[in-house]
Amino acid sequence: MEHSIPRTVSEYFAGIGLVRMGLQPHNWQVVSANDISEKKYEMYKTFFPDADEHYTIGDVFDIDPTVAPQTTLATCSFPCIDLSLAGNMNGLVNGSHSSAFWGFIQILKAQGESAPPLLLVENVPGWLYSNKGKDFRITVQALNELGYACDVFILDALRFTPQSRLRVFLVGTKLPVKLTTAELILARPKALLSERLKDCIIANKDLRWFYNDIPMPPPLRSSGLSEIIEYMDEDDDRWWPAIEIKRHLDMMKEAHRERVDELIAGRCFSYRTFFRRIREGQQRAEVRNDDLSGCLRTAVGGSGKQFLIRAGHGSVKMRVMTPREYARLQGVSDTFPISANGVQALTGFGDAVCVPAISWIAQHTLNPLVSGDTQLYNHNLPNAQLFLLEQRGRT
Repeated sequence: MEHSIPRTVSEYFAGIGLVRMGLQPHNWQVVSANDISEKKYEMYKTFFPDADEHYTIGDVFDIDPTVAPQTTLATCSFPCIDLSLAGNMNGLVNGSHSSAFWGFIQILKAQGESAPPLLLVENVPGWLYSNKGKDFRITVQALNELGYACDVFILDALRFTPQSRLRVFLVGTKLPVKLTTAELILARPKALLSERLKDCIIANKDLRWFYNDIPMPPPLRSSGLSEIIEYMDEDDDRWWPAIEIKRHLDMMKEAHRERVDELIAGRCFSYRTFFRRIREGQQRAEVRNDDLSGCLRTAVGGSGKQFLIRAGHGSVKMRVMTPREYARLQGVSDTFPISANGVQALTGFGDAVCVPAISWIAQHTLNPLVSGDTQLYNHNLPNAQLFLLEQRGRT
C-alpha cells in the first residue's frame, strides 16, 4: 500500500502567516516559521495561537540549521523591495533586503541531506527583471547546486480575488521526476507563462528544470471590488472631510477627474480604488477604471496605501481602505480576527500572499509531488528512493 510523504512545512519569511493559511486546507502542517518582524509575528499569532511553539523572530542568517526541524517542504517569500519595480531594484546581490535569500540558501546548504525535498519560492515579477535577468539565473543556479530541479510559473491573484497581483512562483524538488525539460515549461499557456518569464527560461535552458503538469488556473476576474467593501455609516470618521476630498479631486488629471464625475452622476453607488503617485514632479491621484483593486503594498510612504472612492447619487466619499478590506482582497476569511492597528495591519497584508493562490498551488503542484504516484519517480536515484522509503516507514 502506498503512503503519502508527511506534509510538514518550514516557513521562512513567514510574515503574518498567509502562506500557512493557504497550505493548511490541503493538509500541510507548519512546524517551523521565521520572520525578522516582531509586528508581523503579532498578527501571525492572532491568526494561529500555537505560534509560540514554532515561530522564531529574527534574522534568517541567525537561524541555527542544526536545530531546525526536518520537513518535507520549505516556503520562501523573501523580501521583494530590492526586486520590485515599485522599490529600488538593487537586486539580490546589492540589495540589503532581497539578499536575505542567501540566508535561506545557507540553511538549506547546512542541512545537506536533511534539507526539505520540496521548496516553494515566491516573489514579484521584478525578480525576472532585476540585474537584467541575472538575479533570476543565480537564484535557480543556487538551488540547482543544492540538488533541486526547478519549475517556475506566474499566477495572478486576480484569478481568485478582485485584486490585480501578479507573482512568480518557483517549485524546487529533490525528488526525481519523470519530466525534466524546459521545453514543456515553455509550452504553457500565457496564464502561467508571461513573455518575460519565457525569455528567462530560454536564456537559461542550461539550468536544471523539471515540469509539473498543472492545469489552467481560473479565469481573471473583471469585477468584485464592491463585494468586499466593509460597510460603515455615513458619519463614520474614517470618511475624509470635504476639504480632503477636494484636495484629491484637484490632484487628478482630466481623464481621471472625468471618470469620477461620471460615477458621481450615476444612479447607484460605485467603488473605485486609487493610489497617490508622483508624476512629473507633481503628486497625482490615479483612479482605476474598473471594479477591481490595484496590487496591495506595504503601507509606508505616500504611494504605499490604497484609497477608496465611493461615488453615486450626486455625491462622492473617500477614505483609506480598511485592514478587513485588505484581508478580503488577499482571500482571508472574516473568521480570522484583526487586532493590529491600521498601518501595521495594512503593511502586514500588503506584504503577504494571496491565500487562495497558495491553496491552488498546493492542490495542483505540491500535493501531486508528495502523493506517492510512482509515475513521478525514477527509483534509480538512490537518495530520493531512500527518502521515500524512510518517510513511508514513519507513516
